[in-house]
Amino acid sequence: MDKNSKHKKAMEKQKAAVDAAILDADSEQSVVLLLTGEGKGKSSSAFGMVLRALGYEQKVAVIQFIKGKQLSGEEIYIKQHLPAIPFYQMATGFTWDTQDREKDTAAAVRTWSEAEKHLQDKQLDLLILDELTYMLAYQYLDEEQVIEAIRKRSPQLSVVITGRGGGSALRALADTVSEIKNSKHAYEAGIKARKGVDY
Repeated sequence: MDKNSKHKKAMEKQKAAVDAAILDADSEQSVVLLLTGEGKGKSSSAFGMVLRALGYEQKVAVIQFIKGKQLSGEEIYIKQHLPAIPFYQMATGFTWDTQDREKDTAAAVRTWSEAEKHLQDKQLDLLILDELTYMLAYQYLDEEQVIEAIRKRSPQLSVVITGRGGGSALRALADTVSEIKNSKHAYEAGIKARKGVDY
């Protein structure tokens, strides 16, 4: 058998497997995605999904925990060009900068109250909860309350959660969990974070 025939046969087999998997996936429902791991790209992936949803004229909202002191490219773009998108930030910066548990907890609770409103929004299709995992890891938010609110979200609403860790309860709740591994990072070689790539 020549190369082209082998390739055709392999692709036919692959197509049959893909078609069968598509037929098996017959449940239409919103999903929870957890983007976690030590590697770079969790928030970037979430913002990629923002663009994808907007392409279908879906309604999107973004809640950012931890970030907010330093402007990011996505924040600048959304505020300038897509002002109708709800974009809420905890705005305290990184917890290792604030070093104030009481203040950080209060900010996390305020930010979570915004998230809870969006979780019940019947017009919203996609909600990004960027860096939420840290709020659970540091116990700034009650894990049970967070899990329950996400579970009881508006039925059409898909939720994307980013951040390292997240805990077993959040993993169990998520329909999709993607773990981004860090093999190498420019920062480790002394290279500064770059506009448009890192923020």
